[in-house]
Amino acid sequence: MKPAPFDYVAPKTIEEACRILDEAGGGATVIAGGQTLMPLLNLRMSQPFILVDINKVEGLSGVSRTADGTRIGPATRQADALGDEVLVTQLPALVRALAHVGHHQTRNRGTIGGSIALGEPAAEMPATAVALGAIIEIASARGSRRVPAREFYIGPYMTMLEPDELITGIVYPDWPEAHHVLFREVAQRPGDFALVGMVGAAVVEQGRVVRAGLAWFGMGPTPVAMHQLESALIGQPLDSLSSEALADAAIADTAPFDDHHASAEYRRTVGRRIFKKTLSEAFALREPA
Repeated sequence: MKPAPFDYVAPKTIEEACRILDEAGGGATVIAGGQTLMPLLNLRMSQPFILVDINKVEGLSGVSRTADGTRIGPATRQADALGDEVLVTQLPALVRALAHVGHHQTRNRGTIGGSIALGEPAAEMPATAVALGAIIEIASARGSRRVPAREFYIGPYMTMLEPDELITGIVYPDWPEAHHVLFREVAQRPGDFALVGMVGAAVVEQGRVVRAGLAWFGMGPTPVAMHQLESALIGQPLDSLSSEALADAAIADTAPFDDHHASAEYRRTVGRRIFKKTLSEAFALREPA
C-alpha cells in the first residue's frame, strides 16, 4: 500500500508550524517520529493533505528543568529520554515505564509527544503523564494553553487537542527524591501494548503516605487515574495498609473491555493481582495468604 498524495512542509519555528496548521483548516497532520502515523498513511486510514514535520522546529526537543518541574519537548526521542540523567533522577517512574515502550528500534524514532498526543489507552506514556500529574503545553495561532493530563484524554484516541494545535511541551511536577515508584504491566510479548498495566509514584513521610499518583493503562477507553485509591492511601500509616482492601479501590475507577486479546474479566482479575503485588513490593507489605 502507498499513502494518498499529500504536501510536505518542515517549519523551523513553533509560530510557523501553528500558522500552517491553522491555514490547513483541519487537513494537516503533525509528524515527528511517525511510528504510528506511517502505517496509518500507508493503509490510507489517515489521509491528510499536508504533513507537518516538526523535527526541525527549535525548542521542541530535549529535557530541561523549570520552575514547575521537569519539561520534556514533544519531539524528544524515546531512546534519548530513556538515558537522560535528569529524567533518571527526577522521574524514575517515567523511565521505568519508558523501558517497556515498543522496542529498541522504535524508541530510536518514536517521540514522547507522539505517544502523548495519540492517547493509546494501553500505552505507557499517556498513563504515566496522568499518574504523575503532568501538564500538557499547547500552542496554536490563537494563543497557548496548559491542560492537565488528567483532563486531556476524553475517549479512545480522543484528546482535547484541536486540529490547529500543537503540543509544545510536557511538564512533570517534582516528586521528592525518596519517593516510591510503582510499575507493572502484563503483555503478550515484550514491546506489545499492555493487556493490563499500572504506573505511578507515592511519597511516604514518618511512616504515612502523604502523596500518591497512580494510573492504569489497558483498563479503559483512556488512561485511568486511580482517584479512589489515591484518596484511600493518603494519610494512611504503612503498617495499616492492606493490599487486598486497597485493590478494590484501585479497580473501582476502571472500565475494562472485551477484545480479541483479553476479556474485561481477565483485565480486572489480573489488574487486582498486579496491583497487590506491586503495592506489597513497593511498601514491603505482607500479602495475605
